Amino acid sequence: MNMPLALNQQHVDKHLSQAQIIEFGRRVDEIRLTLMQSLGQQDATYIYKVRNFVRYSEISSRAMLMFGGWLPPVWLLGTGLLGLSKIVENMELGHNVMHGQFDWLNDPSLNGASYDWDTMSTGDDWKYTHNYIHHTFTNIIGKDHDVGYGLLRVSQAQPWEPRFIFNIPMALQLMVFFEWYVGAQNLHIEDVIAYKTKTWKQVWQDAGKLRQKMARQVVKDYVFFPVIAGPNAMAVLSGNVVANLIRNLWSSAVIFNGHFTEDTETFELDNTEHETRAEWYLRQIRGSSNFTGTQWLHILSGNLSHQIEHHLFPDMPANRYAEVAPKIQALCQEYGVHYNQASFLKQSASVWIRLAKCSVPATTGNRLAQSWRQVKAFFS
Repeated sequence: MNMPLALNQQHVDKHLSQAQIIEFGRRVDEIRLTLMQSLGQQDATYIYKVRNFVRYSEISSRAMLMFGGWLPPVWLLGTGLLGLSKIVENMELGHNVMHGQFDWLNDPSLNGASYDWDTMSTGDDWKYTHNYIHHTFTNIIGKDHDVGYGLLRVSQAQPWEPRFIFNIPMALQLMVFFEWYVGAQNLHIEDVIAYKTKTWKQVWQDAGKLRQKMARQVVKDYVFFPVIAGPNAMAVLSGNVVANLIRNLWSSAVIFNGHFTEDTETFELDNTEHETRAEWYLRQIRGSSNFTGTQWLHILSGNLSHQIEHHLFPDMPANRYAEVAPKIQALCQEYGVHYNQASFLKQSASVWIRLAKCSVPATTGNRLAQSWRQVKAFFS
């Protein structure tokens, strides 16, 4: 047996025998199969409603900014609605469609292979760095670039470097410019700036398609729509800037909460090279965290509030994660596997505590962690 090694474990999982691991995997497969066999009209209706909301909210918000953006209340409403539209398009529509969750509809406009979303990242780059790399090698240090995005230290197993002193401010600016960083993720720019193993010339050569996509996005939001707004150009331009900022801050917060909380684990490659499907399931659970909230919070997160279920079943329509989540949670409880779930605010606080701990060398971080546990114990 080759079980993954937990490197940042704040809890104790029950030791499972090989037979128990196999049975655990079989029951996860059973949960998935039962749900996937029930897909039908309700799921089609749901995703078409989401798509219609994105279309009409974008049209309405851009019209508000173009024709009434000089009025502060109209500007606020139009900007907020455009930000909301971009969030839903990225999180609940684009991300999930590009996972192939709705390929079974045979609708070309909802086909994961051809869909391209309203953000800087190209569809092809995203499907490689996210669908393949991240979902195959989830939280494996040195393989999954989402472990810190080459910018942050989020695990004590990552070698400490002086630049990680700025973990917190770097995380804040990562959130502000999130779509740009995600867009350039496949270029591994840290290899140029921090490690000097790559040149800017190589980055330029590798970024051909990305440059085209970024140019389209910049022209659309910051040139075309402001220009056609005529005298309301500045209202439209500022509205688009703020709407993109709203989307960046929210989407990055959702991603952080699903991956960087204190109880999410990271893994080493040599402990996962020969893992079975069941062991892969266990790694997905241990390397993920959920957050609770209202139905609208789930929709705005692209149902990545159920990050554990998404990592287990990336091709399952995300609107069904709430249905399988109680079954996965009960299964984890039965087998003594930690199911990491808390409120949005609690998970967010946990993220920033982890980033703070990882901003200093391991020995200092361990002392900080011990002090924090004592503080929590005092108030619990």
